[in-house]
Amino acid sequence: MSQPNAPVSSETRRVGEEYVVTDDHRRQFAEQGFVHLPGLLSAEEVACIAVDYDRFLRREIHVEGKDYCDMAGDYGRDPKDFSIVNVMLPRRYFPAWVDNVVERRAASVARQLCGPDMQLDYDQLLAKQPFKDDAVFAWHQDMAYWPDTPDTRTATIWLAIDDSTVENGCMRFVPATAHEPSLRQHAPVFGGRGTSHALGTELHEDDVVVPMPIRSGDCTVHNERVLHGSGGNFTAGFRRAYIIAFRSEATVKTERELGFTHSHNDSPDVLDTVGVDGESRGG
Repeated sequence: MSQPNAPVSSETRRVGEEYVVTDDHRRQFAEQGFVHLPGLLSAEEVACIAVDYDRFLRREIHVEGKDYCDMAGDYGRDPKDFSIVNVMLPRRYFPAWVDNVVERRAASVARQLCGPDMQLDYDQLLAKQPFKDDAVFAWHQDMAYWPDTPDTRTATIWLAIDDSTVENGCMRFVPATAHEPSLRQHAPVFGGRGTSHALGTELHEDDVVVPMPIRSGDCTVHNERVLHGSGGNFTAGFRRAYIIAFRSEATVKTERELGFTHSHNDSPDVLDTVGVDGESRGG
C-alpha cells in the first residue's frame, strides 16, 4: 500500500496564523505549477475542522441547490449514491467558518507564493465516499472552469483532512502543463453543464503523471494551469479534502461583476462563457 509523503523535516513551519514557505517551495510552485506543504494544520486543528465538515456530509448544514452535488455524476443522482460529495462555498452556508484557521494560514501561503494582493475567491469541500471506484475527478485545468481575466494568478490550497493515498484517490498532477502555451480543450463529462458541473480533458501520450499522496494536515497548492485530477476510492474510509482558492483582488472583482461567484447555482448564461475562447473551449 502506498504511503503519503513524509514531512521534509520534523520542524514545523506553522508560526501562529502564518505558514513559512521556503525558497524551494516557491521554486517548485513556479516550475511545476504545484507544491506539497507538510503540516499546514496540526492534528488538533484538523480534528476541530472535521467536526463541522462532517455536519456538511450528514446534511445538517443546509446547502442550496446544485452547490451540494456529485462531481462524479450528474445532478439527478440521489445524494446517498454520491461518489464525490461536493460542497461549494461552505463558508457561505456556514458563516462560523469565515476567517477560520485554515483560511488564515492558507492566505499567508497564497501571499508568499503569488503576491500580497491575493484574496480568498472561493472555498469547496470534496469527499470521496468509501469503496467508490468511480469517485474519479476528471483531468482538468482550473482555468477551464473560470472566466478569462487579464490576471490569472491563482493559489489553490488543497488541505487533506484524511491521509490522502493512491488507494483512496489522492491528487495527481502533470507538471509540464503548467507552462504549455495554451489550455487544453475541455468538454462536459456527463452530458452538459445543465446536467453536471464537471469538465474534463484527455491525457496526451507523453504526459508524465505525478501522484501526490500526503498526510492529514498537509496540503498541496496548485496554480490555474497545471493539469490535475484524482482516481477512485478503493478503501473503507472517506477521503476528505478542504479547498480554498486565492486570486488577485482585481480578478475577484471582475468575476463578481460578471456574476460569477463559483456557485453551481450561478446563471447558466455566465457558466456557459467560462474558459478561454479558442483554447479550453472552441472559438
